[in-house]
Amino acid sequence: MSRVGKQPVLIPGGVTVEVSGQTVTVKGAKGECTYTAPGCIAVAVEDNSVVVSRADESKFSKAMFGTVRSLVNNMVVGVSQGYKKELIIEGVGYKAVMKGQEIVLSLGYSHDINYAIPEGINVAVAGGGTSVSTEGIDKQLVGQVAARIRDYSPAEPYKGKGVRYSGEQIRRKEGKAVA
Repeated sequence: MSRVGKQPVLIPGGVTVEVSGQTVTVKGAKGECTYTAPGCIAVAVEDNSVVVSRADESKFSKAMFGTVRSLVNNMVVGVSQGYKKELIIEGVGYKAVMKGQEIVLSLGYSHDINYAIPEGINVAVAGGGTSVSTEGIDKQLVGQVAARIRDYSPAEPYKGKGVRYSGEQIRRKEGKAVA
């Protein structure tokens, strides 16, 4: 059995979890999330915690057991605390600017890159356009937006120019040696 799936998800104060059939709805101070569990997984609320169990011993239900528990836990954490990813932009002329629900990135290309921010994600630009933070209640969506912004120009190993996560270590390389 999955070690992750066996653990109950504790429900903090201010968060309500409702289960109707296979649909799990989590409401909290920051918002509301819903998830539909597969038919082979049963989700129940017992004594201020959410318990996940398998309906059968199939390979798929064994695979989804821990996954469903983690997704429910991520929803509970998301509506109570939220998720945040920070990005740092380095390079001469590299910057980001917010224009309504779009972020405009100048990353050394001949054109600016316009990225439309999805619904439910807050993006803030600080530090003169060199620091970008993405926040939201959906862990997957916050990470996806940060990864998309980073993918436009990942930090390169010679000068470190590009977009990187805050705290990410870029392995630096020596340039060409002159003979």
